[in-house]
Amino acid sequence: MTDMRNAGHPDAGPVPQHALQRLAGLRRQGHPDGVFTSDFSVNEFLLVRKAGFEPIGLCVGSCIYHVGMQFAGWSDSMEMQVLSTAMYEARSLAMERMRQEAAQMGADGIVGVRLTVRRMEWDDKVLEFVAIGTGIVHAQGHQGFRGPYGQPFTSALSGQDFWTLLQAGYRPLEMVMGTCVFHVARRGVFATLGSVGQNVELTNFSVALYEAREIAMERMQLEASRAGAEGVVGADLHEGSHGWATHVIEFFAIGTAVLPIEGHKPEDLPDPKLVLSVNS
Repeated sequence: MTDMRNAGHPDAGPVPQHALQRLAGLRRQGHPDGVFTSDFSVNEFLLVRKAGFEPIGLCVGSCIYHVGMQFAGWSDSMEMQVLSTAMYEARSLAMERMRQEAAQMGADGIVGVRLTVRRMEWDDKVLEFVAIGTGIVHAQGHQGFRGPYGQPFTSALSGQDFWTLLQAGYRPLEMVMGTCVFHVARRGVFATLGSVGQNVELTNFSVALYEAREIAMERMQLEASRAGAEGVVGADLHEGSHGWATHVIEFFAIGTAVLPIEGHKPEDLPDPKLVLSVNS
């Protein structure tokens, strides 16, 4: 699977007309009478503004995708590459359309991005992929926060984490991801009977799931390297079957690639503060 998002997905298509009408009514430079929209909490809103940015509006990208078919033998542990490619391609389309909306509204980047997947009721082979986040712009017009190729950066960080990252001297560059759909081989009859009533590791299952997770994380790391990032923060690993056959599972790794802010020195880092939670 190749990283297509940095260069802009060729099949992302134009922004829908109703989206253009919505974007035209947002508060931004040249249109101070508009309104901003966001999914920020009050604290996130304040911290994003404290970081020197202003919210512009929600950015949305959607993709309805028909996932193809692939078969694996009963005793084969293997990646389902057709399914892996489909899951990556569909998410890339949704994210690229979200980024197109951000560019249309003049945003420098998108924070709080959420990626969701749901199976459509009319066909179990059809999935909807949705990417949504809040487009923001630097209040002083600073262009140094853009992502690769001058496009708006994307980030899964919350408003609080975004502010903290900037305070630490780093900036978000790109959401990076890796996926692997894997078929886990079934155990033979004799192997199953041999472990009845025993405490024993199911080695074939352990190895298969271990390998699938590593493939997903390796692909996420490769995307960060290609984007020119120093590292990835907020990495998370999700598991799901999406209604496929038994013994078929997807591992999806996602995080935010970051870079040091130019001119920021390690001694500029704020001292850590102790925070006690009052939640039970």
